[in-house]
Amino acid sequence: MKKRGRRHQENLDLVDREKLYGPVEAIELVEKTANAKFDETVELSVKLNVDPKHADQLVRGAIILPHGTGKTKKVLAFVKGDKVKEAEVAGADYVGGEELAEKIQKENWLDFDVVVATPDMMPVVGKLGRILGPKGLMPNPKSGTITFEIEKAIKDIKAGKVEYRVDKSSVINVPIGKVSFGTKKLRENFATIMDAIINARPASVKGRYIINIVLASTMGPGLKVSSQRVVDALVDEEE
Repeated sequence: MKKRGRRHQENLDLVDREKLYGPVEAIELVEKTANAKFDETVELSVKLNVDPKHADQLVRGAIILPHGTGKTKKVLAFVKGDKVKEAEVAGADYVGGEELAEKIQKENWLDFDVVVATPDMMPVVGKLGRILGPKGLMPNPKSGTITFEIEKAIKDIKAGKVEYRVDKSSVINVPIGKVSFGTKKLRENFATIMDAIINARPASVKGRYIINIVLASTMGPGLKVSSQRVVDALVDEEE
C-alpha cells in the first residue's frame, strides 16, 4: 500500500468525506488545503445525469469567467486573407492555414491550448479531427471557436473564456481559477460556470440533472458540494 505523505494526511483530516459543503465553505477549505509550493489550480468536476452518446444530451458550451483562469492560453488561428492580420492583432499566438495543418500532421505539433478557425478554413481543419478531437482541441461553433468574428473569439479566450464539455463518463471538468485568487473571485467564477451548466440542461433529461459536484485544488483532496445549496445560492443572487 502506498504511504501517504504527512501533508496529504493532514489535509485529509481537515475534510469530511461524507459531508456536502456549501459553495463558499468548500472554496475556503480548498484554499486551506492547497499548501503546495506553487499556485495550485482549483478544479471543478460536475457529474451529470446525461448520456453523452445521445447528441441531444451532449452538454457543452463556453463562458467567460469574470476573473479568468489565471492561465494565459496559447491560441492557434486557422484563417486566410484579411483575417490573418485581424488574428495577429487580436493576439493569436500562431496564425496560418495549410502549413500549420501540415506541421500538426507530420510533427504531431500541439504547442497550443485552443484552436479557432473561420468557417472557410474548416475543410483544412477537418482533416485534423483524429489528432485534435481526442485532445479536445477541435474548434466548434457551439463554443464560439468557428466564426468569422475572429478578433472577438481570440480576445474572449485571452480574457478567460473556458470551454466545458461532458466527457464519456458524463462528467464536466473545468478550472475556475488559482488558489491565489481568493475566496471572492473563486466564488464568482464558480457561480458563473455553474449557472452556465445548469442553464445548458438538455430538455430530454428527466429527473435529477446534477448527480454530484466536487471542488479540489491541484494537489488537495476533493470536497463534495451540495447541488441544492448551489442552486439556492444562484437564485438568491438573481433576486
